[in-house]
Amino acid sequence: MRFCGPKLSLCGLVVSVWGILQLVLMGIFYFQRSVALAEDLPGLGENAKFNTTKSFYNRADLGYTQNAYNCWIAACLYILTLLVSGHQFYVNSRSSLSV
Repeated sequence: MRFCGPKLSLCGLVVSVWGILQLVLMGIFYFQRSVALAEDLPGLGENAKFNTTKSFYNRADLGYTQNAYNCWIAACLYILTLLVSGHQFYVNSRSSLSV
């Protein structure tokens, strides 16, 4: 069943591959606790109050882990988009050969 054209399916393929690469790498960097990504951690904003350094590090570890998992989940969704776009690209290329 064809529901998008060859240009849209090719665009979906390119965007999916780029999204998978970027999100997998970002997930790895979050999982490795990269300091460059510390600004994007939830719960560590300017208004956050911490009693001890241990509570700060616990909150940061939870934020890094959660963001890593979120990146990997989004990468899995891009894999689904890649499969759908790949199928549409295949269907469009096959139908254009038979015409």
